[in-house]
Amino acid sequence: MVREVQEKDLNGLLELYLHLHEESVPELTEHLSKTWQTILTDENHHIIVKEIDGKLVSSCVCVIIPNLTRGIRPYAFVENVVTHGDYRGKGYATECLNYAKTLAEKANCYKMMLLTGSKKESTLKFYERAGYNSSDKTAFIQWLE
Repeated sequence: MVREVQEKDLNGLLELYLHLHEESVPELTEHLSKTWQTILTDENHHIIVKEIDGKLVSSCVCVIIPNLTRGIRPYAFVENVVTHGDYRGKGYATECLNYAKTLAEKANCYKMMLLTGSKKESTLKFYERAGYNSSDKTAFIQWLE
């Protein structure tokens, strides 16, 4: 089942993020709890998950960003696309991305964007098959301390 994250999903989501770039599950601090509550109550912040037998196996984040250009239409930003290593190649991330696209369409977004740090040809082809291209825009990143 593909759905939006629920409050009870925090631990499963943090464990899934170990297959993204995290090295350990963060400690349940007040800061983590407040951040989690902020995400859950933000109508524009969507964490989409694929659940199989009670386990979160794939996920992505879709944030709808209000905008004053393009006919005052918002745009969507997709981040943290991840699938558990044991479940890759089964279309689960595609299901999550399709759910994100549906959310963006319902919000009348004029575009969706995502960034990937991967240079792997298979990952880039995956995003192309999902409808994204790397030719329309150039991304610049500035990492902050």
